Amino acid sequence: MPAKDVYHDSVKQALINDGWTILKENYELEYGGDNLYPDFAAEKSIAATRDKERILVEVKSFIGRSFITDLQATIGQYIMYKEVVEAQTLDFKLYLAIPANLYDNKFQTPLAQLMIQKNQVNLLVFDPIQEVIERWINSIATEA
Repeated sequence: MPAKDVYHDSVKQALINDGWTILKENYELEYGGDNLYPDFAAEKSIAATRDKERILVEVKSFIGRSFITDLQATIGQYIMYKEVVEAQTLDFKLYLAIPANLYDNKFQTPLAQLMIQKNQVNLLVFDPIQEVIERWINSIATEA
């Protein structure tokens, strides 16, 4: 089982503060004998319906030496999780949780935006100090 990201507890509290129920930490995705571990499975009631919205959240701090190297690893990991969720027709929407200062600075570069859009990465942007969710960004694929 992987180690917790430095922002793991901040994201957990931000989800709880936003009304989410944490179903499981280190949710296990298994495919063909290989195991993957998104940080959280959570659900929330949808207002005015009896349905529940369910998400899987992968938390990333990008504290490595290179933003590009961290971005490469993170996008690859996100794509693997997304493909397994789709292959198993799981009822979860996948999000990548990143701190707001990282989103405002590094994720505005053309390369980061291209990777987010082309790979349809959904973002959960949070404030790690206030432990609140600042933005939900649902990515939609664009044609080149």
